Amino acid sequence: MGLLDLLIGLFSGGEKINCPNCGTQGARKMRDGSIRCKNQTCSNFDASFALGRRIAPVPTSGDFRPEHPISIRYVNFVGQDRDFSAERDSLVRKNNHIVARVAPTGRKIALSRDRIQNLSEIEGYLASRVEPGQSWPTARERQILGYHKKHGSTSARYEQVRAKYPNW
Repeated sequence: MGLLDLLIGLFSGGEKINCPNCGTQGARKMRDGSIRCKNQTCSNFDASFALGRRIAPVPTSGDFRPEHPISIRYVNFVGQDRDFSAERDSLVRKNNHIVARVAPTGRKIALSRDRIQNLSEIEGYLASRVEPGQSWPTARERQILGYHKKHGSTSARYEQVRAKYPNW
C-alpha cells in the first residue's frame, strides 16, 4: 500500500477492500461498517465515492412549489416518460442541457435538450443573449466578454462590446 492509498484511506474513513457483492477492487469499508463501491451496477455503489469527492446529501422530499410553474415533458435514458413541474424563472441553457429547479424538492436538474418533448415551448421562456435579428458576437468578442466577466475587470473594448450585447 502506497502513501497515497494510506492518505486516501485516512481521509475517506475506510479501508480499501474488494467489494463483497461484485468483487470490484478499490471499494472501501467505512468506519460504520457500510461498503462503498465504484461499480455503478453494484448495490453498494456510492456516486460521491466513485467521483472521488464528497457530495452533501440532498433531501428527497420538500415543499417547493414553483411561483411560475412550467411543465417539462421528458423521456429519460431508460425511455420512461417523465413530467417535471419547474420554476419558469430558473430555466438556464448550459450547452446541450436545460437546467431548472423542479418541484417538490427545489433541486436544480439538468435535462438533455434532445430528450425534452416540448423543447420549443421551453426555449420560449429562456432568456435570450441577443436581440431578435441581431447577429451573435464574433469569437473575439465572446472571448473579451467571457474574460472580463470572469475576472470582474473592464476595458474600453469590453465596454464597447458590452454596449452591443447587454444581455451577454
